[in-house]
Amino acid sequence: MTAADSFVQAVQALPQRLRQEALSLPAGDRARAEELRLRAGWPMTAVLPEGERPLGGPPVEGRELEQLVEIASRASLHTVLDQVRRGYLTFEGGHRIGLCGTAALREGEIHALRAISSADLRIARQVKGAAAPVLDGLCPGGRLADTLILAPPGLGKTTLLRDVIRSVSEGEGCTPLRVSLADERGEVAAMYSGRPQLEVGRRTDVAEGCPKAQGLMLLLRAMNPQVLAVDEITAPEDVGALIAAAGCGVTLLATAHGEGRAGLERRPLYRPLLDEGLFRFLVRIRREGERRIYTIEELR
Repeated sequence: MTAADSFVQAVQALPQRLRQEALSLPAGDRARAEELRLRAGWPMTAVLPEGERPLGGPPVEGRELEQLVEIASRASLHTVLDQVRRGYLTFEGGHRIGLCGTAALREGEIHALRAISSADLRIARQVKGAAAPVLDGLCPGGRLADTLILAPPGLGKTTLLRDVIRSVSEGEGCTPLRVSLADERGEVAAMYSGRPQLEVGRRTDVAEGCPKAQGLMLLLRAMNPQVLAVDEITAPEDVGALIAAAGCGVTLLATAHGEGRAGLERRPLYRPLLDEGLFRFLVRIRREGERRIYTIEELR
């Protein structure tokens, strides 16, 4: 599927008026668009590498935001309620909708989102070859080493993670290995009817939808992985699961939000990753114009 095709697939979740507005983008911009932003009372915008651009249509209405959730959930909101209460919704193709609104609390925890006020439609794209610039550096002796991918939001951590997984699983430029992926939000493999919609390789097993820490332990017990992969370390439980897995002889592959090693050292959540020496390599991503630049740093 081309980048433009992925855009067309993603906008099928929009109500008809907004879908037509999105499809009015020139083909070149469709291929480059990373997100569509919908804010009640303001025109819809497209996020391109050079910035956010208004599309020029009428302001988004609250009812259209409600329709967006209904379409993306295939009119079965109850089946995705766990995702929605955490502020997002992943749908067919691996595309993800971030949601903001009024939180309804129950016993101090978010039970639901009401009166949705804005949404961020992030377009998932398969970029085969994304891992090529870093793969040799991450595979000393031809085998993947423990690797942490680090970047601020929106710079392509998940895209790079997916292609490293695919490359290792297929043995492209490295020893082929069994990979187990804890894909809590369905953004990496985009499972649909039991099959990944985005290529993660023939030797990859995916646990989707369960919390990352639980998914990592499930995969470790059930699938005998050689590589254990997870997208976005966000909680102490995730860190604890990775530390436990590291003692079982698997190679770890993960992503996290941040800009560099100094940031990891400052944040209490990430500090144990360094203290325990879980990762051999740190891959940093930064943007120069429309290009993404990868830097590999050895941590151990």
